[in-house]
Amino acid sequence: MQTPPLPDPEDLSREQLEAEVRMLRARSASLAQMFEQAPGFIALLSGPDHRFALTNAAYQRAIDHRAVVGGTVAETLPDAAAQGYVDLLDAVFRSGKAHRATGARYDVQAVPGGPVNERYLDFVYQPITDAHGAVSGIFVEGHDVTERTLAEVALRENEARYRTLFESIEVGFCIVEMRFEGTHAVDYRILEANPAFVRQTGADVAGRWVSEFAPNLERHWFDTYGDVALTGEPAHFEHYADVFGRWFEVRALRTGDPDSHRVAIFFSDITERRTVEKRAEAGERELRLITDALPVLISFIGADHVYRFANRAYDDWFSIPAEDIVGRDVRDLLGPEAYAARKPYMDRALAGDAVTFELDWPRRDGEPRVAEIRYLPRRTAAGSVDGFHVFVHDVTARKQTEVDLARQVADRTAERDQIWQASSDMLCVANLDGYFVSLNPAWPATLGWSEAEMRTRPFLDFVHPDDVASTLAAAAGLARGEPQITFENRYRHKDGSEVWLSWNAVPRDGLIYASVRNVTEAKLQAETLARTEEALRQSQKMEAVGQLTGGLAHDFNNLLAGISGSLELMQTRMAQGRLTEIDRYMTVAQGAAKRAAALTHRLLAFSRRQTLDPKPTNVNRLVAEMEELVRRTVGPAIHLEVVGLAGIWPALIDPGQLENALLNLCINARDAMPEGGRITIETANKWMDEAGARQHDMPPGQYLSLCVSDTGTGMSADLMTKVFEPFFTTKPIGEGTGLGLSMVYGFARQSGGQVRIYSELGEGTTVCLYLPRHYGDADQNDVTRRLDEVGRAGQGETVLIVDDEPSVRMLVTEVLEDLGYTAIEAADSVAGLKVLQSDVRIDLLVTDVGLPGGMNGRQMADAGRERRPDLKVLFITGYAENAVLGNGHLRPGMQVLTKPFVLETLATRIRDLIEGAA
Repeated sequence: MQTPPLPDPEDLSREQLEAEVRMLRARSASLAQMFEQAPGFIALLSGPDHRFALTNAAYQRAIDHRAVVGGTVAETLPDAAAQGYVDLLDAVFRSGKAHRATGARYDVQAVPGGPVNERYLDFVYQPITDAHGAVSGIFVEGHDVTERTLAEVALRENEARYRTLFESIEVGFCIVEMRFEGTHAVDYRILEANPAFVRQTGADVAGRWVSEFAPNLERHWFDTYGDVALTGEPAHFEHYADVFGRWFEVRALRTGDPDSHRVAIFFSDITERRTVEKRAEAGERELRLITDALPVLISFIGADHVYRFANRAYDDWFSIPAEDIVGRDVRDLLGPEAYAARKPYMDRALAGDAVTFELDWPRRDGEPRVAEIRYLPRRTAAGSVDGFHVFVHDVTARKQTEVDLARQVADRTAERDQIWQASSDMLCVANLDGYFVSLNPAWPATLGWSEAEMRTRPFLDFVHPDDVASTLAAAAGLARGEPQITFENRYRHKDGSEVWLSWNAVPRDGLIYASVRNVTEAKLQAETLARTEEALRQSQKMEAVGQLTGGLAHDFNNLLAGISGSLELMQTRMAQGRLTEIDRYMTVAQGAAKRAAALTHRLLAFSRRQTLDPKPTNVNRLVAEMEELVRRTVGPAIHLEVVGLAGIWPALIDPGQLENALLNLCINARDAMPEGGRITIETANKWMDEAGARQHDMPPGQYLSLCVSDTGTGMSADLMTKVFEPFFTTKPIGEGTGLGLSMVYGFARQSGGQVRIYSELGEGTTVCLYLPRHYGDADQNDVTRRLDEVGRAGQGETVLIVDDEPSVRMLVTEVLEDLGYTAIEAADSVAGLKVLQSDVRIDLLVTDVGLPGGMNGRQMADAGRERRPDLKVLFITGYAENAVLGNGHLRPGMQVLTKPFVLETLATRIRDLIEGAA
């Protein structure tokens, strides 16, 4: 709206001028009225410091009626300044551009430290320009939208709450849009569904038509929802959805515009409830069948004395069908006299007591009958009694049986008294205090003490002193309620002799009832038999020793024949000058010597006194390297299969001894299959728990197993108990020692493991070695260097050799001198210790373990180390004496080498020890 220009006052008359003044005043009043009554807040700010020139009533309300006209915004509204409104005014004043804000929050604090009044504003900061276009002030106009904003916030919060409820409720909910052909519902689309609905249907259904994800849905659902959409009548029903395989309780109502055909549906999966109900119904039917089949009167009577349940037996007892019993009052059914007889018991049952009593209840034909009646109270969840169950049994036959039994007991008591008196077994009753209560006549006849003497003294007075402890232990067991069967101890006869007694005793009601037999003669016979069996066992052992000796003699004679014969031929050929044939005889002699050494190792393994050289070993690799040798040994008629577990643990064992054990097992398996068959070598990791360790007689822990199985003749159970025994052999005299399995057993046990055999006649045999796991990596293959490859001695390096066998000293000295060492020999421990205690340079001591002179090799080496702390020692021995060698715990710088040894091995060990590589 435009305001007409004002006339020049000089052109107006007095009357016209007065009229213009009146018009201006009226216009000013009208503008002032509009300014004050404007629904929005208005303020006029002048200058760059934003000083209030005008404010209307709405603005004053917005700032809690503070006096601001004439002051700046920063001075009069410090709360607005703190919230950044002065910064906005500065920006508008500088830029000359209006600033609009919608829903801006302004926390009004009329008094510093006072209450905060939260407001939300829609406003415009409009710059005011002068005639030259410069900004001279700011026009502020806006509206207080606090109520609207708070309402919108509340609405959003309510929507969020309802959305959370919608998403989290366990009841399935969806809104569907029905599609009709005429008035016939043919499909519906899921417009919105909560997660519970998706879980129950098992499909991502939002925005999809039912025909897409459930094409076989039953017609019932379309018709029901269609009726709700068309009529507006809500539906509530339970129905089974075959396509989902679930039962649902459904509530459906129309929502939105009727023409939209939208239906809100609430789903509850009640499959579990319906299943429980069906089970309950089936259980109730089953219970009815059971109760009706029982010859027992069963019913339930409420606290109002009215029957709530009755079984078919009531028809027999009352001549009234069970269905006619339910709903009747007890007094009406029983009659006054019978009700009065039962009334006190009913009152006790309704008071919470279980009641049992008996009444005479004649049959319908007048025959007498005794009924046992039980009233069992039933309690509600709150604990109050709401009635009682009734169980009525016909106990006429039982009562008669009790009378008959009482008569039989009397008769049998008389018979028992006769047996008590006439029995040759000793029968007694004792108390837990240690005294006899009663004794039959067999006691005085057996022990010579009178009944009075034995009843007045504790029974321990008659027990042999050596058997008191075991008797007290048996008595303690009886006191705990434990029967003592075939417990034996000795009692003193009155004449001072010993009588062995065998007890069968049971505790009953604080007393001990016992039947005791004199077994002295049987004990004497058993001792005689045991002595006879021991003599027989010793005879069998001596026979086995003879077999062993014969086998050893046979094997060693063969080996010695090969060695001595080869040496004689070598001597003859050398005398004849035929030196080219010496290598052949030397090879034969060396082979025989190695077989003799192998036999010695088997003997030592058999006695578990061999010297082992344990190394971390990959058993799979060892088996693979042995496979070709085993194939050649067992022959083409035997199929060999190797099954190695990937990731097999290393074992700390002597690899050579394991190779020997494996070869022995495979040869035994071959011999058990004369017609051919299959040998399987299998490795596995095994964890032995407490139970498994006890069964295998070994400590619990981790083991690897090496098993050799065959399809041969198998063994009998009796033979399996003997195969590992010392001296046992299945070979005839003169056909070898038969030490194979004994050697395997000795090696496994000495290595900290175990060996077990499983066999059945005709089904083959499996022998398994269990070897302790090594926690670390397996060593690589150890290749012995040839003598000419071994490093030579350094300048002045000296080795002391102590051995009582001159030939051994000679061989070792020869090897050392060939390698450039200075060798010093000593024949016993005394001579060797003198050298060690001298000032002679000694870089290494090579000594036997068993030495003459009062000290063994280990003692001599330890004494030498007192003067030479860094002395390095190589023990050479025919067998390991664990006590001498510290049970395998050698100090640093000490090693063991087993006789016989290869000279290259000896030279390698000496060089490595001196260089510190061992």
